[in-house]
This record gives sequence, structure tokens and C-alpha cells, in this order.
Amino acid sequence: MTDEESPSQPGDGAPPPNHPRAVMILVFGILGVVVLFPFGIAAWVMGSNALREIDANPAGFQGRQMVKAGEVLGIIAVVLAVIEAVSLGVATATGRIFG
Repeated sequence: MTDEESPSQPGDGAPPPNHPRAVMILVFGILGVVVLFPFGIAAWVMGSNALREIDANPAGFQGRQMVKAGEVLGIIAVVLAVIEAVSLGVATATGRIFG
């Protein structure tokens, strides 16, 4: 078997794999903004943890941008949920829910 045919080994110049939860964090962030904000909370928390793991071992994982995007979407989902809850609370308190 020649060098070109051999499978890649760690340390042979092959890029490290994406963080194992990178795609899931991004999907949760998107779902948090579009569907339900609890997914946003999960994306925010999991994204923060994954970023710490990536920063602790930068040669071991890729996917930092994907994790960061998911985390930011999670934060946006939570902020939108808080704004919605406050708006609904104010509308209910003033009796102006439906005009």
C-alpha cells in the first residue's frame, strides 16, 4: 500500500474532525429561533460548553464557527422569547391583547 492509499492517521496532516455536537448545536439554534425557544436555551448552554472544549484542544476539533453560530442563534431565541413574554405580560396587564 502506498502513502496515497493509506488511511489518514492523527498527526499526518489531516484536519481534525468537527466537534461531535457542532451540527446538533447549530440545528438546536435554528429550531430555537424558528420553533421553540427551549431549543435556544439548549443551543446556548451546549454551545458555550463546546466552545470551551474546542478552545482547550484547538488541534483536536474543528467546527468552532458552526458551534458559535448555533450559540448565537440560541441567544437570539432566548432574547426573542423574553421580549415576547414581556410584551404579552404588558398587553395582558393593560387589557390590550386584541386591540
